[in-house]
Amino acid sequence: MGIYGAINSAVSGLTAQAQALENISGNVSNSQTTGYKRLDTSFSDLVAGGGTRQADQVSGTTYATSRATNTVQGDISASDVDTYMAISGDGYFVVTSAADVVDGQTTFQDASYYTRAGDFELDDSNYMVNASGYYLKGFKLDPTTGNAVGDAPSVIQISDQPLAASATTLIDYQANLPRVPDTTDYDDSDEDTALLGAALAGANISSANESTFLDQSITGGSTTVYNQNGTAMNVEVRWAKTLNADAGVPQDDTWALYVSSGGNDPAWLEVGTVNFTSSGVMQTLTAGANGTVNTGGNGFDIATLTVGDVTASNIEFSLAGGSLTQFSDPTGVATSVAVDQDGYAAGELEGISIDESGRINASYSNNQTRSLYRIPLATFDAEQNLKRVDGAAFAATPDSGEADLTGGGTISAKSLELSNADIASEFSKLIVTQQAYSANSRVVTSAQGMLDDALNMIR
Repeated sequence: MGIYGAINSAVSGLTAQAQALENISGNVSNSQTTGYKRLDTSFSDLVAGGGTRQADQVSGTTYATSRATNTVQGDISASDVDTYMAISGDGYFVVTSAADVVDGQTTFQDASYYTRAGDFELDDSNYMVNASGYYLKGFKLDPTTGNAVGDAPSVIQISDQPLAASATTLIDYQANLPRVPDTTDYDDSDEDTALLGAALAGANISSANESTFLDQSITGGSTTVYNQNGTAMNVEVRWAKTLNADAGVPQDDTWALYVSSGGNDPAWLEVGTVNFTSSGVMQTLTAGANGTVNTGGNGFDIATLTVGDVTASNIEFSLAGGSLTQFSDPTGVATSVAVDQDGYAAGELEGISIDESGRINASYSNNQTRSLYRIPLATFDAEQNLKRVDGAAFAATPDSGEADLTGGGTISAKSLELSNADIASEFSKLIVTQQAYSANSRVVTSAQGMLDDALNMIR
């Protein structure tokens, strides 16, 4: 090849180093780009002809190729934005781009792209969009089962519709009732004065007898329940230990359960009675004027309950799991009281958050939370062969394979993955590239001088 071969090799070196410089320049400029994956440069040689043995060959030219660093994790930085996300481990967020706006509604491209840039925020249409304009895709979740609806992810749009009210169907009750209740009219001398009089026992309590009833019963807590349209009702509970109306003697282990009617007449509604063993364990239940024993024998069913001017239907008052006991207690009041119910009023959307499993959870003003979407992570058999597109994103290619949405790493909420391009490292590569470029240019200069000498020989 001689001098001309040397010039050719040096020029290829200049071209290769120029490409390396371009990669370095791009990496430096994107050192603060969220989710950016730097491009390194690999050099390969092209062997020149000249013989079948290395001894007969000479060094050939070189060429540069870009080397992807998609598998190199960037640092994860905490953020105070609820919708920001970072991926720890493998995978990409599945995104797409807007196509057009039709009748005020955004339409989207059919193609999917993949990115590690998780700086998503809600736009004015409640789509989750990152700083590069990509719209996040996910699996919509069934509100009842929590399972994904369909096999293909769709563009995520958070509904701002109110969460519908849910009527109370179950009241879970827990308490320990004392053996001797400390009622208002109890004087510590005669236990009979702590019991509900025979004239009041076994029925609803009228407004005329309410004062006497309150003096002969103890409070059992209260809770707010909701009817079918979400209207709140304050349900107060009282317990009264009853007299045996036939024998005229106390029923030491029997309590009557009452709930308030909220100022109506009758003032207190009898739900039923509960009988305990001598060891304080709930034994048998008996239906009252406003309740029937449920099928499990561990609570009461209330078909209709009116408190004030609000009516609810079909409420179970559950005493399951040994939650109601009668153990001796010197205080004479109900202890360990806990009243929980399963209904709630309608609620307005207050915000969203993302958990480690990639579920988008909506929080409502009624203290309810609902999982709306699951964010999948796309993995590829050969992710180094993904095609780079604008906005720190990638497109699948035949060489990368199709996206697999069943695996991937974990999602860190309120975090961002930073660029994996380190300025210090890039500057080190810049020095080496600059020196190599200068050396190749020196070879061209030297070869030119040698050609000049050869031409001068014949002058």
